[in-house]
Amino acid sequence: MSIEKIVEQCLQDGYLTPAMEAEVGRICNMTSELSVEEYMALDRLMEALLVGEVTVLPRKQFINVMEELVVSETIARVAEIEAKEHKVLDIGDIAAYALNRLPPLYATTSEGADFQRSLAREKLQDLITQKVKEAIAHYLEQPEFFPERQILGKSTGGEILAALKHILSEDIQSDATTLKQSSQPDL
Repeated sequence: MSIEKIVEQCLQDGYLTPAMEAEVGRICNMTSELSVEEYMALDRLMEALLVGEVTVLPRKQFINVMEELVVSETIARVAEIEAKEHKVLDIGDIAAYALNRLPPLYATTSEGADFQRSLAREKLQDLITQKVKEAIAHYLEQPEFFPERQILGKSTGGEILAALKHILSEDIQSDATTLKQSSQPDL
């Protein structure tokens, strides 16, 4: 992956993962001279980190292998549905629902993660598939209760202020319309 694509992904997600950070370091170490575009992308990333638009995720000492297995299964199933039905489904909501119904598979080493993946594919793949299907069915049955809800880690003070300003301006316009209509004489 190129530096520009990594920075674009960071800006989109709001996070710089340890893997992304390592890849940028690897590219910088392997290249004798960066291009102007690469420097500009790194400058944009630095700016985003400084203002808090992008957060650096800490390196974990452990991983839950079940997360990657469920997300992979969810992406595959959701892609099928979105292609057929022209709907957009929330992968995060679906994966979280399924993960809450599956056992965690934590590992602290690469070898441990490989062991957990192998074990899960051997003994839990059918259960993973079943829980992802249940999660999708549950997601599709739910009405959209709170369409204005905020994704974890995505809201900033500026966004909240802008949302409040928008809500207040709508209320003021609504009140002004009501007042204008009530002050007109009946004919």
